[in-house]
Amino acid sequence: GSPYRARSPHAGDPRLIALEPLAMEGWVGREWLDRVLTGREKGGALEQAWEGFQTVADEVQRQRLRAFSEANAYWLDDYALFSALHTFYQDRSWWQWPEGERDRLPEAMARARQAHQKRIDYIRFEQYLFFSQWQALKRYANDKGVLLFGDMPIFVAHDSAEVWARRGMFLLDEQGQPTVVAGVPPDYFSETGQRWGNPLYDWEQMEGDDFAFWTQRIKTQLALFDLIRIDHFRGFDAYWEIPAEEGSAVNGRWVKAPGERLFNTLHRIYDPLPLVAEDLGIITPEVEALRDRFDLPGMKILQFAFSGDHDNPYLPERHGENAVVYTGTHDNDTTLGWYRSLDERGRELVRMVIGESQEPMPWPLVRTALASTARMAILPMQDLLALGSEDRMNVPGTTEGNWLWRFRWEQVDQGLVGHMRSLVEEAGRHCDTQSNGP
Repeated sequence: GSPYRARSPHAGDPRLIALEPLAMEGWVGREWLDRVLTGREKGGALEQAWEGFQTVADEVQRQRLRAFSEANAYWLDDYALFSALHTFYQDRSWWQWPEGERDRLPEAMARARQAHQKRIDYIRFEQYLFFSQWQALKRYANDKGVLLFGDMPIFVAHDSAEVWARRGMFLLDEQGQPTVVAGVPPDYFSETGQRWGNPLYDWEQMEGDDFAFWTQRIKTQLALFDLIRIDHFRGFDAYWEIPAEEGSAVNGRWVKAPGERLFNTLHRIYDPLPLVAEDLGIITPEVEALRDRFDLPGMKILQFAFSGDHDNPYLPERHGENAVVYTGTHDNDTTLGWYRSLDERGRELVRMVIGESQEPMPWPLVRTALASTARMAILPMQDLLALGSEDRMNVPGTTEGNWLWRFRWEQVDQGLVGHMRSLVEEAGRHCDTQSNGP
């Protein structure tokens, strides 16, 4: 479930496709709506929808599918073939495929496209459904004054369509294996750092292609979101390079990246850049200069504010306007879980910064976030529901039990909406739907 393990940095997850609209079109039987729509059953329903589409769709609907496929061919063609082959080879990673498909030899590719054409067409249809439904949702949200804020990992998965199709853009050996991998050095989250294992970019090759890989990624994401947070922004100034044979991130090194030239290219297309910089961790003056050069908001995490240091950049009085404030991120414990883990000295530091409160945590920190001078405040759902550590989203540096959390409707108090509306109005916050920025 990790964003760093997706099969494509462009494609949507078919499990998010709603069946009700497909039943209304007559493409899928309504009996599917009464079943548990997960795993294989959802896939079966979508395959039935594809058969129904081919049988009853009118020419306008067929033209929409063709137009979508043509407009997204820059990623969809490779992804559809990659997914078809992945299924055919029983989900083995692409470097375990026969040499022809592994190395995309022309004759092998021609045979594969012919042999798997039906599956390729179905996968295109899946993505058409996903993007059509998502964009309908986005239009509805925007019309209600709600912006969608997306999140984009800096790196992509080794076993992904993009790495398979563009091996020259990554630091790989002749067998398609990374020679070096991504991660971060020891920090607040992990004493041994984090060895993410994603292949690193060959920035020289990317720059020679005028950063088409990145302009295409941003294009796809902006079809889904109004604003995008780029994870691990400091990697655009310098990234932590770990030899692939190393089992941890300790023995890595910093390598410079052409961030300024990349963002100059993106800025020629998008002005202003609809991006937020995840600028946490080991941040240097060079990283800050890159962020500020393109006027990108950074992140302020309140859980990091209570160290007792007067120059702590996460203290509420040091936020500034061009920032996004969070109580905590997906990598933090929930605010309630975090507070419970503090010793008495830690809780005293919290009180010294935000004052005494009669409200239980997490509400004092929620109020502090909303009162920040930062132009946008982000409150994790776990904090709005006052949940503890058992509902944490992710523990960095670990591989088990993450990215599984889902809220349940019975957890949502009936008075929560009204309470949040009062807090937002009290803080004077609103959403500007005419702005491309936060």
